[in-house]
Amino acid sequence: MPNDFNQQVIEEFRANRGRVGGYFEGARLLLLTTTGARTGAPHTTPVGYLHDGGERVLVIASAGGSPKHPDWFRNLLADPRLTVEDGVFTYDARAVVLEGEERDRAFARAVEADPGWGEYQARTERVIPVVALEAVESGPPNTNTTSMGEAIKVIHDGFRRELALVRKEIMDSGPGLGAQLRINCLTLCQGLHNHHTGEDTALFPYLAAQDDELAPVLDRLRQEHEKIAALLSDLREVVAPDGTAYAAADASAHPTGDGSAGGGADPTFVLAEVERLTEELEAHLRYEEEELIPALDAAAR
Repeated sequence: MPNDFNQQVIEEFRANRGRVGGYFEGARLLLLTTTGARTGAPHTTPVGYLHDGGERVLVIASAGGSPKHPDWFRNLLADPRLTVEDGVFTYDARAVVLEGEERDRAFARAVEADPGWGEYQARTERVIPVVALEAVESGPPNTNTTSMGEAIKVIHDGFRRELALVRKEIMDSGPGLGAQLRINCLTLCQGLHNHHTGEDTALFPYLAAQDDELAPVLDRLRQEHEKIAALLSDLREVVAPDGTAYAAADASAHPTGDGSAGGGADPTFVLAEVERLTEELEAHLRYEEEELIPALDAAAR
């Protein structure tokens, strides 16, 4: 895409914490900052991505089906280190180009979720690369915020956005839940579990030490975490009743052997669980923001 178009998307993405309109509206989007293979200068590019059932995400070097690889991919071949922005966090990562069957399975999932990827492949003789981005530990997560209260709101809004995307994907799905959509659901579950575990073990004890009067609020939030944990368990059960969970990214989770879901879970049941989770989670997030953001901002002064 032309650089002026990319720059408009980049500015909108950063201004709205990952939300953009136009061509990328409603898409999962990242900003990748790579090092120019020829110039050594940083280059930032917006790209779509796929969850990969764990700590890494996948990006596809389609270039719209062009006969040449996109510049960002050539940059990563020269230097696999990059910076990733997902709208909530900015982090350092390492790029790994997938090969052979692993690449083919990942690309099949992408096509199943969005046939446009297959159309891009049909336009070109090159095998479109799939790249895994693996986070590199470099200290606490960077939310590019000025206070802990603002960081909480940004993180919450990220979960709201992902939950809305998952809900829409389920509503638009066919009779079976595709492999990529299963992974999207399970990644959301794991992300919420990790977030609440971090609050229970670090944030809440910190706030309790700052203000004794917050004890009832923190007790209520912990109880709500338990309710949400039960809902996440129910969602996992209907998404992956056979216990495969993230193994959906592997061929062993695909009865057809071609990366498809082989019928998958019933979207009707999954949607019902997502709606239960959405209602409970939104009430929880609103209460937490009302009670904790003022306390966090006061503690920082």
